Amino acid sequence: EITTDLAAAVKDADLVFVAVPVGAMAAVFAAIQAHLKTDAIVTDGGSTKASVIDAASQALGKNIGNFVPGHPVAGTEQSGVAASFPELFENRRVILTPTDKTKEQATRQVRKMWEAVGAQVTEMAAEHHDEVLAATSHLPHVLAYTLVDSLARMQERREIFEYAAGGFADFTRIASSSPEMWTDIVCANEPALLEVLDEYMQDLQALRSEIAKDDRAAISARFTRAKDARDHFTASTTEKK
Repeated sequence: EITTDLAAAVKDADLVFVAVPVGAMAAVFAAIQAHLKTDAIVTDGGSTKASVIDAASQALGKNIGNFVPGHPVAGTEQSGVAASFPELFENRRVILTPTDKTKEQATRQVRKMWEAVGAQVTEMAAEHHDEVLAATSHLPHVLAYTLVDSLARMQERREIFEYAAGGFADFTRIASSSPEMWTDIVCANEPALLEVLDEYMQDLQALRSEIAKDDRAAISARFTRAKDARDHFTASTTEKK
């Protein structure tokens, strides 16, 4: 069934999955709180966890013990219902970040839900989640958006995009993601993202210096470390599948 009425959507529900941009979580939690069953479990799919937990704590009141913060690390650059497909969560990681108020039974139920659709479920602290995802997900999106925006504003942009190779498409694919959703994410995870962004900018500046000095040994060493690290990552990912 489909409805745009939040109260009707959660009425009599045993489990509610909130899948909206993190900036909209607070409003949704507040809108559904009075209509939840006493024992209804609520979970979410937000890419930041500290901000969502804070929103839930303020809005859900007595239902907070049944709130299980979560993040399915899945999906594509497409968004909306039409972008879904049956295998979306198969062999993909889902991170749960239960708080000290979260009931163990609620966490077990949410874990079972995700495992039922083929996901691999892990648990960690919300703060650690936000630090890890700032580096592995949020920073890459920032880089992709910024690169495409920079090239699009260059005077010779038409020729640049005309001759863009497969590497450009691969690297910038995620720049087709929802701007609304990702604006919410980067603002909600500001401290962790700024820290990793500053570190990356230092490395980028160091590479610029190496290029300016024609320091082939340093450049090659940097590229080799990166290749080895990525090859190790892709090999381990293949083994898990």
